[in-house]
Amino acid sequence: MSQFKKLWLALGALIVLCLPAAQAQSPAEFYKGKTVRFVVGVGVGGGFDAYARMIAPYLSKALDATVVVENQLGAGGLVALNKVATAQPDGLQIMIVNGTPAALGQLLDQQNVRYDLTKFEHLGIISAYPWIWLVAKDSPLKTVADAIQSPQIRWGGVGPTDGPADGANITCHALHLKCRVIIGYKGSADVALALERGEMDALYVSDSSAAQYVKAGNAKPLAAMGSQRSKLLPETPTLAEQVTFDDEQKWWFDFRESINDLGRILVTTPGVPADRLAFLRAAVKQALTDPALIEEGAKTQRFVEFQEPEVARKLAVKSLGNVTPELREKVRRVVLKD
Repeated sequence: MSQFKKLWLALGALIVLCLPAAQAQSPAEFYKGKTVRFVVGVGVGGGFDAYARMIAPYLSKALDATVVVENQLGAGGLVALNKVATAQPDGLQIMIVNGTPAALGQLLDQQNVRYDLTKFEHLGIISAYPWIWLVAKDSPLKTVADAIQSPQIRWGGVGPTDGPADGANITCHALHLKCRVIIGYKGSADVALALERGEMDALYVSDSSAAQYVKAGNAKPLAAMGSQRSKLLPETPTLAEQVTFDDEQKWWFDFRESINDLGRILVTTPGVPADRLAFLRAAVKQALTDPALIEEGAKTQRFVEFQEPEVARKLAVKSLGNVTPELREKVRRVVLKD
């Protein structure tokens, strides 16, 4: 074979090797015009659904893609989490996650949990928030002391570790209340309507949703369940302002507050290509720090206080990484009634 022919063959091989790199799409080109599914694990009308629908147009603009909100109901969001955890890792599916029940579901090793919160590709925290104990607007309960004396309190929830239900079970156990926790609602908005109709007596819910239900006249606040009063309901005293805790009660409420810090997390499927993931994270940050979105959220009390993806991942590792078998069993007995 002549040297000239060898040279052309070598050059042709080099061109072939370079073709994939030359033809590879950039992340921006990949997302342009695509449809991104924004998954919500509870029904339409609740706080998480409202956040997703508020954020979607801003994220659509940042990605130059169509972002469609998709409600996938089941087990308080755990079914949707399982699906996202095992979806194609193409970065075309994201989910707004209620970090508290997601962590509890994994912590308690529920049979329907097939995800690991520490293994998701985290996109950031939308906001963290305190929780509020609501009662029906015409309820005779005006203080926690009244609740302690009540013959029975009916609480509504979605699934056993959805936030409202596990919060209710922990509250009832720690305060020795006579309670009945009823699950099966599509979301906190449905429980709030049940309060208004007199079907339920109480709801344990995030303060942003609580403020909406109070404003709409569906309910009234009885106590802020964290160590600080809610900025949205500043006249509502904390539980600790109304009750003197013994050591066991303090442990339970400290435990519940520690997992609240996970807040509203945005995640995507594990294994998304690194360059695409970096682009998606940048787009999420651009959307969640957009002054227009922050202003829009403030007007409707859907506050956005972005925290970086690494903060979310570290909080997940912290809340799930040092769990003893004894702690699992202790929480399981109260939350799952095992």
